[in-house]
Amino acid sequence: MASVKKYVAEFIGTFVLVLFACGTAAVVGCSAENGTGYLLTALAFGLVIVAMAYSIGNVSGCHINPAVSIAMLVSGKMSIKDFIGYVVAQFLGATAGAGVLMAIVGKESGLGANALYNDDIVLSLVIEVILTFVFVIAILGVTSKTENSAVSGIVIGLTLTLVHILGISFTGTSVNPARSFGPALLVGGDALANVWVFIVAPLVGGVLAALVYKFLAGKEEK
Repeated sequence: MASVKKYVAEFIGTFVLVLFACGTAAVVGCSAENGTGYLLTALAFGLVIVAMAYSIGNVSGCHINPAVSIAMLVSGKMSIKDFIGYVVAQFLGATAGAGVLMAIVGKESGLGANALYNDDIVLSLVIEVILTFVFVIAILGVTSKTENSAVSGIVIGLTLTLVHILGISFTGTSVNPARSFGPALLVGGDALANVWVFIVAPLVGGVLAALVYKFLAGKEEK
């Protein structure tokens, strides 16, 4: 039952992330030329993380992102069984959130789907790996000490806002395979054809962050 509660929490958190954050991107736009909409979108993603961290964080840890979950798996902080359960819940939550969003604003809004930077797959992969690396290593660092628990949600939310402020003008910023998959599945077309980039790159970034943090934080052998 405990595992089921964790999976339900992850479903809810990812649902809210897509509905509210991708919804903000769909409504106000995320063009670099439109400064207000750009910042609102970045803030929406960060604020959702803050809200969910302090509501479901004590249940599931509030990963709501397969890239975070795979980093926790590599770090030895979760089992393979829970990893699979989390990822399935996250993808289902993201898809449900995108479905509700599409019912509200229509498919033509784009649903906050990600896109390649200048139609360049390699560059888009590199950008997403770097953005995810920064986001996930911040999570690993702030959650490594229990005394940080009171502020960890705020730190993680602000870090997600930070990577969005840079990344929106490039790829729309994914750093989250589930968040990308839900909207892309319903929008279809190029968004769906290229969604693999926004699944692979964040997972690679998450694994790299876990390995680098393990190296940095590991005790030196005498």
